[in-house]
Amino acid sequence: MSASQSWSTRIGPVSFPLEVAVSGNTVALASGDGTIALLEAATGRDVWRMALNTPIAAGAGSDGKVVAVVTKANEVVALQDGREVWRQKLGAQVFTAPLVAGARVFVLAADRSVNAFDGQTGRKLWSQQRPTEPLVLRQSGVLVAVGDTLVVGLSGRLAGLNPSSGSIQWEAPIASPRGINDVERLVDLVGRVSRAGDTVCARAFQASIGCVNAVRGSLLWTKPASGAQGIDGDERLLFGTESDGTVMAWRRNDGERVWSTDRLRYRGLTAPLMAGRAIAIGDSTGFIHLLSREDGSLLNRLPTDGSAIAASPVLAGNALIAVTHNGGVYGFKPE
Repeated sequence: MSASQSWSTRIGPVSFPLEVAVSGNTVALASGDGTIALLEAATGRDVWRMALNTPIAAGAGSDGKVVAVVTKANEVVALQDGREVWRQKLGAQVFTAPLVAGARVFVLAADRSVNAFDGQTGRKLWSQQRPTEPLVLRQSGVLVAVGDTLVVGLSGRLAGLNPSSGSIQWEAPIASPRGINDVERLVDLVGRVSRAGDTVCARAFQASIGCVNAVRGSLLWTKPASGAQGIDGDERLLFGTESDGTVMAWRRNDGERVWSTDRLRYRGLTAPLMAGRAIAIGDSTGFIHLLSREDGSLLNRLPTDGSAIAASPVLAGNALIAVTHNGGVYGFKPE
C-alpha cells in the first residue's frame, strides 16, 4: 500500500492522553505546555494557533469551530478563532478530551461525573454523577454522541445520557469489577470506540470488548480481551491491539475472532484506525504500521521522528495524521 509523507509541523511535547479531534477538513490538537492549534488536514497549515501558557491534562475536542481542552488546574477552556472564549472550574481531574457537539461542551471527569456547558457562554447546563469504584485510569475514557444520545463510559458500563438534561436513559455492562481490593476491582472503558449505525463497541481495560445497541441500551455481546487501548472497525469487523502487541480482528455481529498477528508484539501500540483497506497503528518507536484488514499482513510502515506515537492516528479527508510525544505532527497520503 503506497503512502508517503505530504507535510509535517510541530505542536510541542505531548505528555498527556492526547486525542486529535477531526471535524471536516480540520484537526484540533494540543501540546502539554498549552499550545492549541486548529490545522488544515490537507496541508498542515495553521487555521489558528494560540498559547494558553498553562499545562494541558486532556484534549482536544472540537466541532470545527469551538476547540475545548482541560488544564491541569482542572479548568475546561473553550477557544474559537484563536482566542479564549470562556473557562470553567471543574471539581476533579480530567483525562478524557471534551466532546464538543450540538453547541455544547461535555466533560467526563475522573470522579465519573459528566458536566455539560453552553458552547458559547460556558454556562453550566447540568451535571450527572453516579457512585462508582474509587479508582480511575489515567487515560482517555469513552465520551461520544450517537444520534440524540450521549454515550459515556462509567466504570465498566456504557451509559446513555439525555444530552439536554443529563438523565441516564440506559446502562449496559461491558465488564464487571472482580477481586478483593480496589486495584484488582478497577474496571474502566477506554477510548477509542467503534460506532456503526446504532451499535457502539468498546473495550474494558484488560478485561473484555463488547458491543451495545445505543438506541435500546441492550448489550449485544462481550468477549474476554486483554488490551489497554481502544478499538476501531466497520460494519463487519472490529480491530484492536492486545497488551503484548498482538493485533486482533473480531466479527462485529458476535465477537468471534477472525484473525490475529504477532508481528508487532512488544512495540507499545496505539489503538488502531480504519483507513481504507488498511488499519493504521502507531508504536513506541515512532512508526505507523499499515496492516491489511483482511488478514493482518503488513502493507507499509511510515516513519516519523523516532519518538512514540502519542495519540491514535486519525483520518481527515484524504490525510492520515499522526502526532508524536516530541510534538511532531505528520500528514501522510496514499500515492
